[in-house]
Amino acid sequence: MNRPYILIVSEVTLDGKLTLYRGASSKELMSLMTENVYKYLHSIRAQVDGIMVGCETVRTDDPSLTVRYVPGKNPIRIIPCSTANIPLNASVLSKEAPTIVVSTKRAPQERIKKIKALGIEVLVVGEELVEFELLLPLLYEKGIKTLMVEGGSSINWELTKKGYVDEIRIIHLPVVVGGENVPTFVGGEGFKSLKKLLYLEIKNYFVLDNFLITEWKVKKK
Repeated sequence: MNRPYILIVSEVTLDGKLTLYRGASSKELMSLMTENVYKYLHSIRAQVDGIMVGCETVRTDDPSLTVRYVPGKNPIRIIPCSTANIPLNASVLSKEAPTIVVSTKRAPQERIKKIKALGIEVLVVGEELVEFELLLPLLYEKGIKTLMVEGGSSINWELTKKGYVDEIRIIHLPVVVGGENVPTFVGGEGFKSLKKLLYLEIKNYFVLDNFLITEWKVKKK
C-alpha cells in the first residue's frame, strides 16, 4: 500500500452533526466531552505518525492537534489548503509539533513565502485543488505510515469517495442538534447509489462516561 493507513476519528451528535450551526466551531460541542473521552481521543493521536484537518477547520476551530491528555509524542500535522489561506497565527503553525501545509499552484507565492518563513514545510500538490492521490504517497515516503484525520466534512468526503479510508472511529455525543444545513460527518455530493456506498463492519464498541464509542473497519471491495 503506497499510502498511509487512514483512520478518520470524529465527535458526532446522534443526528450526525459536527457543529451547532454552519460556521460554528466544533469546540462548542466538544466541550460536552469528559476528560476520559478526551484521553481516548488523544491516545489515538499519540499512536499515529500524522494528523490531518482541512483549512476550514483550522480557520473555524484553531486546533493545536497535539497530544495533551495522555503521555506520547505529537504527530506531524498536515493541513491541506488549496490557496494557502491559513491564518499565520494559527495554533497548528506553532513549534509544538512539526507541520506540513499542502497547497496548489494557484496559491499566491507571497502567501507561501510567509508560511515558509515561520519554519513550516509547504508542499505544492495539484493545480486547483489538493490532489490526494499524489499527496498520500509523498506523506508515506516521509515516514507517515498511519494518518489520523479529524475533519472536517469536506476532507472526510474527499478521502471516502476515493477509497482511501481504512478505519472510522466515532465518539457519539449524546445530543441532537437538528438543522438541514448544519455540517454532517461526511459532506460532499454523496454516493447516491447503493453500489457505491462505503461499507463497514464494526470492530469494537464501548461506553465511556455515557458516550458511546464505535470503531469500524472499512470493507474493501
